[in-house]
Amino acid sequence: MKRYKEAKMGEQAPHVFTIADIAYRAMITEGKSNSILVSGESGAGKTETTKNLMCYLAYLGGNSAAEGQTIEQQVLESNPVLEAFGNAKTARNNNSSRFGKFVEIQFDNVGRISGAAIRTYLLERSRVCQISDPERNYHCFYLLCAAPKEEIEKYKLGDPKSFHYLNQSNCYQLVGVNDANNYLATRRAMDVVGISEEEQEAIFRVVAAILHLGNIDFGNNEGDPESSVLKDDDSKFHLDMTAQLLRCDPESLEDALCKRKMITPDDVIKKSLDISGAIISRDGLAKTIYSRLFDWLVDKINVSIGQDPKSKCLIGVLDIYGFESFESNSFEQLCINYTNEKLQQHFNQHVFKSEQAEYTKEEIDWRYIEFVDNQDVLSLIEKKTGGIIALLDEACSLVPKSTHETFAQKLYQTFKDHKRFIKPKLARSEFTIVHYAGEVLYQSEQFLDKNKDYVVPEHQNLLSASQCSFIQRLFPSLSEETSKPSKFSSIGSRFKLQLQQLMEILNSTDPHFIRCVKPNHVLKPSIFENLYVMQQLRSGGVLEAIRIKCAGYPAHKTFEEFLNRYNIIAPEVLTRSYEEKVACKWILEKSEITQYQMGITRVFLKGNQMAELDAQRARILRNSASVIQRRVRTRSTRKKYVLMRQSSIHIQSQWRGYHARKSYKEMRKEVAAVKIQKNLRRQVARRTYTNMRSSAVILQSALRAMAAREYFYNKLVTKSATRIQAVWRRRKAVLNYVELQKINSERAALAQQSPVGTSKSMLVETEQVIHEHGQDNGVGENRSYTVVEEPATSHDGSDGERANSNVENWKFLLWAEKQRADNAERKYEESVELCERRRVKLEETEFRVYQLQASFNSVSQDVKLHIRTIHRAERAIESF
Repeated sequence: MKRYKEAKMGEQAPHVFTIADIAYRAMITEGKSNSILVSGESGAGKTETTKNLMCYLAYLGGNSAAEGQTIEQQVLESNPVLEAFGNAKTARNNNSSRFGKFVEIQFDNVGRISGAAIRTYLLERSRVCQISDPERNYHCFYLLCAAPKEEIEKYKLGDPKSFHYLNQSNCYQLVGVNDANNYLATRRAMDVVGISEEEQEAIFRVVAAILHLGNIDFGNNEGDPESSVLKDDDSKFHLDMTAQLLRCDPESLEDALCKRKMITPDDVIKKSLDISGAIISRDGLAKTIYSRLFDWLVDKINVSIGQDPKSKCLIGVLDIYGFESFESNSFEQLCINYTNEKLQQHFNQHVFKSEQAEYTKEEIDWRYIEFVDNQDVLSLIEKKTGGIIALLDEACSLVPKSTHETFAQKLYQTFKDHKRFIKPKLARSEFTIVHYAGEVLYQSEQFLDKNKDYVVPEHQNLLSASQCSFIQRLFPSLSEETSKPSKFSSIGSRFKLQLQQLMEILNSTDPHFIRCVKPNHVLKPSIFENLYVMQQLRSGGVLEAIRIKCAGYPAHKTFEEFLNRYNIIAPEVLTRSYEEKVACKWILEKSEITQYQMGITRVFLKGNQMAELDAQRARILRNSASVIQRRVRTRSTRKKYVLMRQSSIHIQSQWRGYHARKSYKEMRKEVAAVKIQKNLRRQVARRTYTNMRSSAVILQSALRAMAAREYFYNKLVTKSATRIQAVWRRRKAVLNYVELQKINSERAALAQQSPVGTSKSMLVETEQVIHEHGQDNGVGENRSYTVVEEPATSHDGSDGERANSNVENWKFLLWAEKQRADNAERKYEESVELCERRRVKLEETEFRVYQLQASFNSVSQDVKLHIRTIHRAERAIESF
């Protein structure tokens, strides 16, 4: 299949490859040669179909041997070479074959390609020198003009418009075709088919020489009006280039073009040609060179490929030109249409005559089917005596006495009563032939010149004396050319002989027909002109074949083939010993087929009946295939399920292991992170605690110091007050004791009771004053005064003195109390001022504690953010 794909086959209709399969299998099984005839008006379609057929046959018959691969490749690569030198654009096709080609692919006993050969027919030589708009000349001329610059400079070429053989038409480039790429592809194909570099250079040198030869123009000789000379310096340049490329003498070339030798019994006379004669000589030389070059290419390809003389089986692919009818039809169109008539007769014999002969042989009840037989047209053209070709040869042998007009008059007289020959009114050189495909009007002006196949001796001698060995091989000397006893050879007679040989080969093979239909005149896709397509189908005999097939029994198989194919419809026929004919009839009855007939060895069916049988067979096979497919799919699905289950278990185990390792790694990371966080938090907490503890200790020490100082101050105040009180109380006690002593000593002296009462009242008043004064100074509660009441004794005048003395004491005490109250008030104010200073200091300490707490919180928050950033980075790394 690799070689099949390497052939770069285009997508064609499936039946093209089906026909190749049928031909190949029939050859393998029956050992009989087959032929595939590709015909029709679709030139490009025929070319592609032919190439794809050969590609597919090369794939079918290919092998692994080096020689087999070479044969296959050479067969395939011969197409680009032959297309470059034998195909051209016509008014209807962009790649029309202007020659007939029959490719014989030879096979050995096991079906492998063992050899091949290419037969060509009737190259259109006149196209080299004369084309009409919008046609093109042969592709090789345009490929060479698009060659690389060094080759163009070497051959002194230029634009195609500058050459006479190419500028007769305004078409120089094909849409979608790159001539430069095709030139390189042609050179590669030449390498494959065994053409050496020297031979390739010689080939394209000859092609360039033909282009320069066409630009040689002639003018009248002033001394001799009936002679011709080179017209100008440009013609001289092209003459020199032609001589240089052909490796011959320029003067000899000029003489060969402008002069002729007349051989008389007495002497050899050299006669000059007039302008028209020189132009005819020039064009004749160009056509002869190109024809010899094309024949050499075909021979070279055949030698390179190699034929197998022991081969008994072959498959031939015939790519023949289709039926042609143009505004101007000449000798080439007559030969082409003659070929199509011959192939149509072959088609009729195979499809119609053999079909009805088969009915007669098998004793089928049928009625004769009439069809159009074109034997009378073939007789008109190829009859040995009195045919158009025979009359043309006769006219050519009588030149110059005979002209195209005398030839036409001879045709009018000979075929005036022939139903296939028509003489147009007022025509002197035209005639019409009623072909199977329709009427074609031929112009006979150039029939005689185109039918002559001879080499001018001057041309022959000139080129055989060339210094190029390649040119010498194209034009061997006259003494060596034993195949041509005379200068004149009829192209029509030779073509008729070649065509007869081709028909003998085709008649010895089983034919298969491929009709290529051209959908429109504009050469564009997706456009179908119904009338044009129907005309091609009708002219190709397709509609007639369909009519006859429908009227008869187109489907017929031998009993064995029928049973082998359709026994699945009635399997019971295989379990019993039925005769083949009975078994076939049983199958038909079971299938409810009525339109059939049983022959001696075959079953004959209408077309739709065979389709119905195939449908029943396909339905049974489809049902059986469904059962088989169900079983196979079950087994395949179970096998796939088991494999998928084992694979999934393996994948799961690997995944679980991977997941466990990943989880373990995550856990280790988490533990490490927790440990890091723990240590970091501990460090942060410890630092925070240490800072808070330090702050609290400082605060506590400050508060305790303040409290201690206050306590110490209070204690000093209390101790001072206690000492003052003690001193005061001691003093008071001493004073009281002294006073009591005095009172006791003076009591007796007191005489009167009244002064005692007065003293008491004074003492009460004094006590009240002192009590009030103590309350006002805040020390009354802490002070206690003892008023000693003396017993009322009435003494002598000592009582009055004692009373005065007490009054003085009380005054002194009152003064002392006032002094003490003033001191207490002053100390109170100092204590209030000290408390205020301590309160301010306590607020400053509290502010510092607040600042320490805020600093601790900010540090704790930074530590938390830092820990979170570290944890996020670790998780990002793990995810990555």
